[in-house]
Amino acid sequence: MSQSLGFFALSIVVNSVGNVLTLVTSAKIHPSFLGAAYWSAAEANFGAAFHWNLFWAFLILGFLTSVLNAVLIHHWDWKRVAGNMAFMVPFSALIQVFADFFNGKYAMFAGLPEAHGAGMVTLYVALNFLGVALIGTAISIYQRVNLVLHPADDLMQILRFRYFKGDAAKAMWASYIPPTLVAIVALLITHSFVNFGLGTVFAFLAQGGITGIADRLVFPKLHHQQVDVGK
Repeated sequence: MSQSLGFFALSIVVNSVGNVLTLVTSAKIHPSFLGAAYWSAAEANFGAAFHWNLFWAFLILGFLTSVLNAVLIHHWDWKRVAGNMAFMVPFSALIQVFADFFNGKYAMFAGLPEAHGAGMVTLYVALNFLGVALIGTAISIYQRVNLVLHPADDLMQILRFRYFKGDAAKAMWASYIPPTLVAIVALLITHSFVNFGLGTVFAFLAQGGITGIADRLVFPKLHHQQVDVGK
């Protein structure tokens, strides 16, 4: 259990950093073309539509995703939903902490500067793609540990092992349907579409594949355990 907790703590920090890297690098390039990771972009737009900060946007949409997961496994599991929410609270808080850090709201770091010139733009594109890779790797780790999961990753795991015979890439693509609908709702409210771009396309195409690769290469002795995708 102590080893599992260690893997979980590491993965939730890695995931938070990865998500924030995609959001912040997207915002630092003008005109914006980079975009954030897929779920992060949708949640940021939805939060902006309802004037929520990132903490509340991630938390509320996480709960709604838990409801969808219950529909897919054909029963309501309070323990599972509680686990999803137990994940969401520290994760949402870490998102806000790292967002404030990379935006220079703490004295020890001035934040990532605005991108000026081809060199800075290239660096931020690389950091954005790195953020996507960190997210995919973190998902791999805590899905295998399977103590508690982010609702979106629980959704992906349900789809992966119940509907797609273990194929991580196909399951990830299917799991992007809810954030797509969320982003459309935000667009109808705000008539603007931010944090979608090149990095979002990269996340859509590659994040599930990265998770599958990380299953084999990152902590390879760590295997999926106690996977429950309903009957």
